[in-house]
Order: sequence, then C-alpha cells, then structure tokens
Amino acid sequence: MGAVSDAKKAYRLLKRALASRTAVQRVRRRLAASEPHQPGRYQVAVYFADGAVNMYQMRQWYRPLAELAKHWPVVVLSRSATGADKLLDEDAPPVALVPTVRDLERFIATQDIRVVLYVNQNTRNFQMFRYGRRWHVFINHGESDKMYMTTNQYKAYDYAFVAGQAARDRLSRTLWDYDIDRRTLEIGRPQADHYSGSLPYTPDERTVVLYAPTWEGDRPSAHYGSIATHGEALVQALLASGRHRVIYRPHPRSGVVDHEYGAAHKRIIAAITAANAGDPRAQHIYDHGAELGWQLAAADVAVVDISAMVYDRLAVGKPLLITRPADERASVDTNGYLSDCEWLEADAASEIVAEVERVRADVAATARLRMWVQHYFGDTTQGVATEKFHAAISHLMHEWDHWHAHEVGAVRGDEDDDDEEVADEEI
Repeated sequence: MGAVSDAKKAYRLLKRALASRTAVQRVRRRLAASEPHQPGRYQVAVYFADGAVNMYQMRQWYRPLAELAKHWPVVVLSRSATGADKLLDEDAPPVALVPTVRDLERFIATQDIRVVLYVNQNTRNFQMFRYGRRWHVFINHGESDKMYMTTNQYKAYDYAFVAGQAARDRLSRTLWDYDIDRRTLEIGRPQADHYSGSLPYTPDERTVVLYAPTWEGDRPSAHYGSIATHGEALVQALLASGRHRVIYRPHPRSGVVDHEYGAAHKRIIAAITAANAGDPRAQHIYDHGAELGWQLAAADVAVVDISAMVYDRLAVGKPLLITRPADERASVDTNGYLSDCEWLEADAASEIVAEVERVRADVAATARLRMWVQHYFGDTTQGVATEKFHAAISHLMHEWDHWHAHEVGAVRGDEDDDDEEVADEEI
C-alpha cells in the first residue's frame, strides 16, 4: 500500500509540475506578444505570489490601482503562471511574470520600484522582503475582525495601509511593541469608490437579499462559513416567500476542504435554479462573477459570515445580518463591530424573512450601523478614500526621497573624506 501511495503522490507532483511548466510557457508567449515593459517605468509594484484560486484578493484592487497608476505607474509582480494568466485575462495592471527569484531580480533591476504592495500573507512574500531601499506595504484584501487581521506578520512590513481607527485599535490590542502611529496609514475603503457591474435582473417590488458566505476554513478557529449550518435553511425560506430576490455569492474556495460543505453549496445553487424555473420573474441570482460592487449596493439587506464581506457591506451603510459561527471554537473578536452587530443564529436561519424585516425597520440598529461605519472607515463620501490612498502613497514617495538623499549625501561625504586623505598623503 505504501508503494502505491508513493506512486500516486509522485504522479500528482509530476502532473502539477508539467501543468506549471505549460502555464509558464503560455504566459511568456502572451507577454512576448504584448508591449514590453520599458526600463525605469514602474515606481509601484504589487507582489502577488498566488495562483488563479486567490484572484479575488487582487480583483478588488484593479480599479484603485488604475487610478493610482495615473500618478505612479504600477506593475504586478506575479510569481505564479496561473495567476499571471488570469491577470492578463482581466482588467489588471501590467503584469511581469517572475516565477523564480532570478526572474524577480532581473526585472526589479530594470525598474525604479520604490513601493511594493502586498494583498495577502503568502509565505513567498518573504522572498521579496530581502530587497531594501524600497517600502514594503501590506494593503490586505479587505477589512475584517478575523484573527488574520491581527497576525504578528504585520511587523514584517515597513508599513500597513488600514481602513480606519478600528483597525488601529485591533492591532494595538494584539501586537507587542508595534508603533501603530508611525507604521499604519489610514486609507478608508478605496474600492468603495469603484463599485462596478450592472444589475443582472430588472428591479421590482421584491426585497433583495444578498447572501455572501465565506468558505469553511482550514482550522477550527477559522470555521466561520455558514453554508452548511445556516445557508440552506435561509435560502429556502427566502425562495419560498415570493417576496424576496436572493443574490447568492459564495466564497470561491467554498468546499475545497470539506466535501459536505461543498455539497451544501451545490444544493443551494440547485434550489435557486429550480426556483427560477418555477417563477422566471423571481430572477434569483447565483453570482460567481469577478466583479464585486453592484451586489453590495443593490441589496436591501445582506447576510454575511465573519469575513471581509462584513466590512465591504458596512462601507455601504445599509442593513446587514452576521451569521454566528456554529462551531464554538471559531475565534470571534467581540471588541469591535461584532460586539454590537445583528447576529443570525443557526437555529434562526429558517426565520430569515422576519429577521430581514426587523433589521430594515429597526431605527436603533440603523443608528448603531452609522456609528460603526464611521469607526471603521471614517468619511465614506465618494472619492475621499481614493484621496487618502493616493496621499498615503505620496507620503511614502516623499519618505523614499528623504532616505535616498540621506544615503547619497552619506556616500558623498565618504568620498570627500577619501579626497582629504589623498591630499594629506600628497603633502
């Protein structure tokens, strides 16, 4: 049995290696056919070491980065061929495929990269940290109160761009000897200035409910996913009401770890398909598209798990319900918004119609929501977050100029000292 198992593992590794090599060759052909990267063009880089499965972490930054590139040219340093392939298919910034460290070194040697942005905590980020004389900045892929948001890995970066005061409070409670005031810069939620996408349905009198669960998680402390505990019951109740339209937008990784979780996800999709077949006017939506924005803005009420989607929706300032994890081992930060939010328990999921009406009509809940929006994102007026994002980058560019000038001055000082020594010798 051991030999058979080893053979299967070797086959999978070989298959994966061949697929990776094929992807690299395909992407290099695509890049060779496009306009080459001009030397010295880029001053901002986004380092992305993941493949296609985690593209959601990059997509939300496409439009903010496009705006930023009007001032400082931006390039994505893609370490994975499958990720680069997807970036080239989509509305991403220019892409440089750098699968090996040697490729990475060759590319950055031709550019004037002063700020490197990171959207996740991939362990391969460490390979980029080795390059000094530039700022390494964690920008994340969303605001949330998950334990991911307080990892000690923040200390590995020179700076972190955070949404607002809530993020600073969260980090202050958790990290030792971390200079919050100096190393974090508030930028709000610049993605909210670029919500995109057209409605895939015709609006009518139906109440629109967005159900956007996260994946099942890979450890008990991260078991936030609700598809198997809440999802089927709440979707069935909303489909049966005849008065609601469901937008179902699950996390793209749903079911990758737990087969049963994935099976529940498939049953929800089937239920939506059946409901639309029975009443085409219902126009329920199973949404797995790349664009995120219209769903958050269009929904009258959102039902989300503990994830970045809580805060994506919070930035809109409209009613939402948070599913309480059924696994008591799940880590829940009750110091922030989750201490004052509207929870949906698993045993109340079938009562979702009443819960939706309650949060829409509750004046006190609306007032609390507005207070938390300010705490997490500051001023959410259209365009303000984009201005903050650009100001943060500008600050780092000025800091780069300061340190570069200091370094050049030090080198010149050393050269002057050498000249004096030579003069003394000549005398």
